[in-house]
Amino acid sequence: MTNSLQPLFEAINQVKNERDLRSQVVPQIGEYFAALRSGVFFFDQLPLLDKKNHKTLEIALSIEHNPIARYLVERHSPVHEALVTSPKVWTMICPRPDHWHVMAGPIVSCGKLVGVFGCTREQSMPAFDTQNLADLSGICLHLSVWNATVRAAKLSGIELPYQPFKTNRLTPRELEIAELVALGRTNAEIGTELWITENSVKQALKRMFRKLEVSSRAQMVAQLSATKYEPSVKQSVSNLVLNGDR
Repeated sequence: MTNSLQPLFEAINQVKNERDLRSQVVPQIGEYFAALRSGVFFFDQLPLLDKKNHKTLEIALSIEHNPIARYLVERHSPVHEALVTSPKVWTMICPRPDHWHVMAGPIVSCGKLVGVFGCTREQSMPAFDTQNLADLSGICLHLSVWNATVRAAKLSGIELPYQPFKTNRLTPRELEIAELVALGRTNAEIGTELWITENSVKQALKRMFRKLEVSSRAQMVAQLSATKYEPSVKQSVSNLVLNGDR
């Protein structure tokens, strides 16, 4: 693939829920890979499926039955069927003609596989290759960060989309504190790094909350996701929600 992945990264970042992810972004990813079929699913949603589809997925995701599933569980890395088995064996594992070529990538959180993106091609289409795997690796990284951010926002009661972060409201020192908050630092750690007292950090955060019209670190970090701080924010939202305001 020679096309840029940036439009896909931006599309993933902008979507606000799993329904829109499936309807708006997944088709774009499938088109990028010239896939016949494409889809994304999360393991915690499997019980919501009807019994027929649930049974089919249980078989497809069985690490004893499916070497692609085993590869994803063990390595958390994109894979296509030619990496793990022969064409003859694959046709016995998955006889569907529209799944002659299959590529799947991991969605991970806290060191665990929590979901999968997959796409397929039929026999008349080219097989997936190493460049496809490399591209899917980048896409799955963004899907994993997106999943963690959106679910953390739900846990903290933050409504998406976020309001833009008004950096002109904050002083240079407050911006430094905001940057460290986005990295998941505690008040004590921020004070040590900036050579100020922990109480000074607390007072600064109170002022920042008033300026930004938020009531918690998590809400402030959510606003940062619309700005240049976005990469740091997406790594730290889950920690902020789990650890609370400190």
